Amino acid sequence: MKEERYYFSFDSCEQGILLRTLNDKKTDLIRNGKSTDAVDELIVKVGTAPTKKFKVVERSSAYAR
Repeated sequence: MKEERYYFSFDSCEQGILLRTLNDKKTDLIRNGKSTDAVDELIVKVGTAPTKKFKVVERSSAYAR
């Protein structure tokens, strides 16, 4: 069975906030003597994520029902 993938859209400010939050979590885990492998992988994925241009289509409230 094919693994599901999720895609998120972040601007550079949001990406920075996410990286700082992950780094804070990593620091907390180190202080508690726990493994940081999962957080390390996420930091690499978020930090090296490719950029892609796309269009956002807004719909009027009449269609949103």
